[in-house]
Amino acid sequence: MKNKFIVTLISAFAVSACTYDFPVKEEPSLGQTDFTKLVSVGNSFTAGFMDGALYTNSQNNSFPSIIARQAKLLGGGDFSQPTVNSDNGCFNPGGGCSLGRLILKNPASPGPVPTTGDGGASLEPYAGSKTALNNWGVPGVTIQTAQTPLLGGPLNALFNPFYARMASAAGTSTLIGDAAASMSNGGTFFTFWLGNNDVLGYATGGASNLAILTPQGIFQAAFNAALTTMLNANANAEGAVANIPNVTSIPFFSTINPLAFVVPSASRPALTAGIDQLNAAINGWNAGVDANPGLTDAQKTALRRPTLSKNFTRYAFIILDTSLSDASVPTPGGPFVIPKIRNANASDNLLICLTAGSDPAGLPGGMGISPANPINEGAHDRFYLNPAEQTEIQTSIDGFNATIASAVAAQASRLVLVDMNTVLKNVRAGTVSIGGSSFTASISPPFGAFSLDGVHPNPRGSAYIANQFILAINSKWGAKIPLSNPNDFVGNALPTP
Repeated sequence: MKNKFIVTLISAFAVSACTYDFPVKEEPSLGQTDFTKLVSVGNSFTAGFMDGALYTNSQNNSFPSIIARQAKLLGGGDFSQPTVNSDNGCFNPGGGCSLGRLILKNPASPGPVPTTGDGGASLEPYAGSKTALNNWGVPGVTIQTAQTPLLGGPLNALFNPFYARMASAAGTSTLIGDAAASMSNGGTFFTFWLGNNDVLGYATGGASNLAILTPQGIFQAAFNAALTTMLNANANAEGAVANIPNVTSIPFFSTINPLAFVVPSASRPALTAGIDQLNAAINGWNAGVDANPGLTDAQKTALRRPTLSKNFTRYAFIILDTSLSDASVPTPGGPFVIPKIRNANASDNLLICLTAGSDPAGLPGGMGISPANPINEGAHDRFYLNPAEQTEIQTSIDGFNATIASAVAAQASRLVLVDMNTVLKNVRAGTVSIGGSSFTASISPPFGAFSLDGVHPNPRGSAYIANQFILAINSKWGAKIPLSNPNDFVGNALPTP
């Protein structure tokens, strides 16, 4: 009986062993995609702009170049970029490129500081073949300016030196036209990531210039026209289209705490004088309100103005508050209208711009405010987003993303949507790790995924973005393009002396 049991057990094992399906290791492949020539069109994210500049290392780590390197492992083609050949690049194109990419300094400064620029070398015309170029990423471009010849023409308000250096015919050609020409010249696949700057510039400027926020109808028409041009450049080509991330996903709006804003020591004497003078005017106004017998207590409460704090080590950020009462006090030079500003508080729910920490005007701390030197109240607004502005921006992003999703769905056989909005929300939420290493929506080394400008990814973040495109492409077309390992890419360097 014992032997019979053993034989039966062995037989059963043999049968089950024959029918067990062992996991099959999938071989990498391009599936139904053709990466013979990848063409990428977009803005600074596509160009590889990092740390406030476009420089050699940033270009080498642009997300489309990483996609191309992964595809090349399987037979994909080379990826040509309009190389700038500059270690530091240009941080201030309008200032002669005297400043270069941002770095962290030690001891800590109010924020990242620029290096020495390259004097404009990185903006010199690109001498290589334009139709052979694969990367048509241009920092600062919007969906409209990508389709206007003025983008490359000098002496006009829309002139963009990053496009002018690579334009096929500066002043006549357009970015979309040039990218489409590259597609027509053997292009087989493209990435398309435009639209960020149609809302980002408005947001990073504190929602202070409504003229640069693209209206929904204009965005829809311009986006569809640009995407159609790319599709028509090669009727057989396919593409991956990314949508627009929420501004709250980037550290530009989360690095500075308005209730823990530290004013640099060098700025404090002038700031003290300005606040003392302004508080004297406010106290004079309040005294006049309290002494007015014709006002009720409720009216007096509504008319009084709050004085400003001088707690510099944990300074309460100064903001514009148009709900404050109108107030003016007499001075030897005539009546002085007290600016409608006050200290921020927790209930304001502000998003503070990273530029507030190092702006030379010092306006977020109230520099230069005094009865003798009244300021433009609107100047404060460029340093933060209040809840109403945050809602306005989110509404724009939602509308733009609906347009993008609709455009991709209309060409579902040829296009795939890369949902960068959700991807970066997940990074912001802290739900992403890479091989056990943290991956954060911050500029802090070593785990921060964003470069020191607080907007653009660093090489590590760029590799992660490239992976999101690859995942979408693999899923859509049955490809098995291997992912990059973001941990093999550098993040932000530790502060230097």
